Amino acid sequence: MESIAVLSSGGMDSAILLFHLAQQHKVTPIYVAQGLAWEQPEQHALRQFVDALNHPNIRTLEILNFPVNRLYGDHWSVSGDGVPAADAPDEMVFLPARNVLLFTAAAIWCHQHGVNKIAVGSLEGNPFPDASDEFFQQLSCLLSTALSHKIEILAPFRHKKKNDLIKRYNSLPLGLTLTCNAPRHQQHCGECNKCFERQQAFLKVGIDDTTQYACATMV
Repeated sequence: MESIAVLSSGGMDSAILLFHLAQQHKVTPIYVAQGLAWEQPEQHALRQFVDALNHPNIRTLEILNFPVNRLYGDHWSVSGDGVPAADAPDEMVFLPARNVLLFTAAAIWCHQHGVNKIAVGSLEGNPFPDASDEFFQQLSCLLSTALSHKIEILAPFRHKKKNDLIKRYNSLPLGLTLTCNAPRHQQHCGECNKCFERQQAFLKVGIDDTTQYACATMV
């Protein structure tokens, strides 16, 4: 059975991807710790979700330390101050070179463990330059050359929307996942753009959102 490394954040998209790929592959969830403000709650959510699945094809979570806080300085993603609100434009939540760094860390792990594929839960409509099909293809070639080890980047949800995933995988414990830029005590803040996107996706498919929000919902 083929092994695949899955970039896992504890968020709904990558959590569903873990389950999806585990149906036919051995998958290793990889969390790249970069020193960002939301990481402890994310790791907690990821562990809860994996434990709840208890799937034989999901291997032990790997946490790779690859800090960027010195590069990002006092950026809101590091400080936790001034987190973009629900109506913030996309450019406000863009983290420079984030996917370059995440895939580089995961690719080094793959090189050391004889794994050739890295999967990411990128969705349709992602506006950022480091989430396009072209970017993934070019980065795969670059990493393969740099490591002398074939690396293929998979994005099987690239042409799906969040509400599509919710509708298909609603039987999973999605309420355990965490997709928030400013979590509070292991809960979604209920105020940031990520919380808003999550609530909108559940609303579109008419499925109850069991997520725990620290503040009243925005929809």
